[in-house]
Amino acid sequence: MDSYDMYELMINGRTLKTPIALASMAGITDASYALLRKENAGIAFIGGYSIDESSMNASLQMEEEGRHEFKYEDPISTLQNEIQKFKGTDLIPGVNLRGTSPKSFLNIYSALGNEVIYEIDAHCRQEPMINAGSGEYLLKNTDTLSDIIRALKEAGATVSVKIRAGVSEDDSVLARIIWKAGADILHVDLMDFGPEKLRQIRNSCPLIIIANNSINTFERMKDMFSHGADIVSLARNADNKTLENLNRAIAEYAEESGWYNSPKQLCRGGDIRSLTFCCMPVKQCALLPALKKIGMSPKEFHDLKLSLVENTPLASGESTCFGSLAWCCKSSTPCMFRDMSLKREGLTHSDYMRYKHRLSEKILKKVFDDKGEEKSG
Repeated sequence: MDSYDMYELMINGRTLKTPIALASMAGITDASYALLRKENAGIAFIGGYSIDESSMNASLQMEEEGRHEFKYEDPISTLQNEIQKFKGTDLIPGVNLRGTSPKSFLNIYSALGNEVIYEIDAHCRQEPMINAGSGEYLLKNTDTLSDIIRALKEAGATVSVKIRAGVSEDDSVLARIIWKAGADILHVDLMDFGPEKLRQIRNSCPLIIIANNSINTFERMKDMFSHGADIVSLARNADNKTLENLNRAIAEYAEESGWYNSPKQLCRGGDIRSLTFCCMPVKQCALLPALKKIGMSPKEFHDLKLSLVENTPLASGESTCFGSLAWCCKSSTPCMFRDMSLKREGLTHSDYMRYKHRLSEKILKKVFDDKGEEKSG
């Protein structure tokens, strides 16, 4: 299988070869660092790079206090040289930028163009950077953050926002603000909050979500994927051996399962994507309160699901509980009736999960694009 068939992930018109990213680390993650790890990563966020006078002065102060920082007089020429090194590779470059105004970010975009992911650093918690009006300052001043996102999007950029969970009063509200401003990617340092926080964010926005923090085993990685992450990122754990192990394991799992980041079922704590596995809304279960939260009636859900599986193999399933595979559970849950229908249709479990993945995407499009006023869960 090729990368698109395994993950169905595209960014900037390019197929992501693996859902593993290299996260920025100030003074460490540059192009040379990333290219040493290019075989087992799909995206490399280099930086953080301070890009205006205020943030560059903050970087100098942080350097004097013992922090590692990238040193340069001209951020534009520095970044142009760094991005040039990615030419001819299948590693998608992103630049993690610390700036204080839309103009600062637009200056970088004008120099680098739209083949780069522009990551707004709303993550740095060092006091000089916050006092300069960058980093975590933006999490408490979301109007400025939104202005930066909108400016980059209007210029044509692909925009990521790097945040630290637990800084904002409500991360679900923050996620919605970032989504509504036009961002494409939300990169979340989960700190000590774990996958439950990730599930809440997933239920609040349709953005590509990158989960970050202490991901160095496949079990940890799979936990992030099953709670809403599309991609995971590594920083201090990004040695080649760890990356190779994770890349091999997720590729094998993707090919075997058919949906590499499939959610848990809703009744087992799954996120909003798990609506694809829910049965008909005819009994008291976790589905009914979930539908209430997203502002959808049971009848609307019933009609929506049936309409979305028309002319697909999921429309069949006469031997199943509700007469259609649309209502069937995750392949990891044993069910002889579902499996009888799959056999009749000539579908493997991985085929079935790919169709469920696409059904999930269509349901989420309805929830977020048409409704747009759902509450976080």
